[in-house]
Amino acid sequence: MSAQTTEIADGIFRLSVFVPDIEPPAGFTFNSFLILDDEPLLFHAGQRSMFPLFSAAVEALMPLDRLRWLSFGHVEADECGAMNLWLQAAPHAQVVHGETACSISLNDLADRAPRVVQDGELITAGRRRIRYFDTPHVPHAWESGVIFEETSATLFCGDLFTQFGSREMTRDDIVAAAIAAEDAFHATSLGLATAPTIRRLADLQPRTLALMHGPTFQGDGAHALRRLADYFEEMLRQPA
Repeated sequence: MSAQTTEIADGIFRLSVFVPDIEPPAGFTFNSFLILDDEPLLFHAGQRSMFPLFSAAVEALMPLDRLRWLSFGHVEADECGAMNLWLQAAPHAQVVHGETACSISLNDLADRAPRVVQDGELITAGRRRIRYFDTPHVPHAWESGVIFEETSATLFCGDLFTQFGSREMTRDDIVAAAIAAEDAFHATSLGLATAPTIRRLADLQPRTLALMHGPTFQGDGAHALRRLADYFEEMLRQPA
């Protein structure tokens, strides 16, 4: 098993491990994203067991000790299980996340003190402008957040649009597949803020949606996000 590398935009790489044994026959992908810049950022640290795969993929693109920022959607093994292994391998790297994640978990879990960023704050503003957004409970976890790279209009979606399969890139509809996975997993924290939070991300007008579990979508990301919000809004109207 190895991590497959795909350049989804200039200097932005999708690192993907496909696990066929999860939800066969379709299987399931675990994706991390490396943004190369003066201060490189890795979004999703991955599970501890997958660290050799992801670190080898990063090392093929740059020396590990160049990594400056490490972030992820929320505190869960597949997103940050290998966090401290990355911090050991990259002595100048620092975890960066929202205030909630840092105060309730990361100040204790991370081997180096994390950097706290506020909702809408820039993480780095080199050739790439990477901004953090709070998305509490969307799709799940109180401390959830996403990042948006403004230059390429790429939204790193975390667990939003989770779906089965091993496709790398697509311009096809991703909403139907996301709904199918939601029907299987029931992973979203459905509440009054779910749809408005997703619509707020749509207002960023992303042209690329970088999914953690699924292909990278290129096209009208705002439309896809609004359709996903419509689905959750309708679900909220249904009887329990």
